Amino acid sequence: MTPSAEYPGGTGRPRILVLRALGLGDLLTAVPALRALRRGRPAHELVLAAPARLAAAAAATGLVDRLLPAAAPGRAVPAALAWAGPAPDLAVDLHGSGPESRRPLARLCPRRLYAYAQPDAPEWRDDEHERDRWCRLLERYGLPADPADLAVPAPAVASPAPGAVVLHPGADAAARCWPAERFAAVARALSRAGHRVVVTAGAAEGRLASSVAGRAELAQDAVIGGTGGDVPFDVLMALVAGARCVVAGDTGIAHLATALGTPSVTLFGPVAPRLWGPPPRPYHRVLWHPDADDAPRPGDAHGDRPDERLLRITVEEVLDAVRALPPTGTAAGARPAQAAVPSAG
Repeated sequence: MTPSAEYPGGTGRPRILVLRALGLGDLLTAVPALRALRRGRPAHELVLAAPARLAAAAAATGLVDRLLPAAAPGRAVPAALAWAGPAPDLAVDLHGSGPESRRPLARLCPRRLYAYAQPDAPEWRDDEHERDRWCRLLERYGLPADPADLAVPAPAVASPAPGAVVLHPGADAAARCWPAERFAAVARALSRAGHRVVVTAGAAEGRLASSVAGRAELAQDAVIGGTGGDVPFDVLMALVAGARCVVAGDTGIAHLATALGTPSVTLFGPVAPRLWGPPPRPYHRVLWHPDADDAPRPGDAHGDRPDERLLRITVEEVLDAVRALPPTGTAAGARPAQAAVPSAG
């Protein structure tokens, strides 16, 4: 698959249409399910219905043949899918739990439909990791799926900042944004200890990233992205693959670090890491401070202010977590020895 978001039509092969019209992190948590489909139906063309801006990311998984542009505001379901040609041999709903996400697939009259909330489907579980949920769905329909099979291949291009600590202060909702001044304090401490620190920014996050870099007194080239759209995905992927570690909230770049085997520190607030966090590996650290009786989703993941559980995470905790990461030997390959991580003071 090329990075093009255009779907030129059929190829004569039977086709699988997968609906996952969400964000980067959602795509990456679906990798085990996509891999199960690829292995279980190798003769099929696998078409992913997802936002056009994810075309390069979908291609980078090595699992998707084509991307069918599909999107809706927020996390809503697209009202219709611009499908061309014969009906899909198989349609798979990896988007939601009910009839809203199943309906646009059913309208295409696929020969088979795999989805929750239909008579032959397993029961939906709210308290289940996103990777497990979709693998369990496919298992129900006879396709072996391993939630731990989540790796994507490292890119061939070179990192623009090899060995750097990558900080990503943004998220698609304020509820998952740790305060900028705390990111700046982490960046300043790491930089003073001799680490190269870069701050990444999505299309609308340039001001936030520049604020973090400015408060931390980083070099002018420390901000990557934030102007003219998202960071090109091959550049972002190379940056993460070659990083010392990634520090971010529960957002797409954290899931990219998981998929590439890059050490990471992920900050959780409104949603428990057992639902969206990385697998339990020594090079992934998660920070979360729920109340004693907190449910798996104690807050609003799409709220307009930082979640109170996220605000309980301190600068020193983040620095301690970075300090605890192994310096070499991750799934992404051996990494050079790094400077010691200082205290926040």
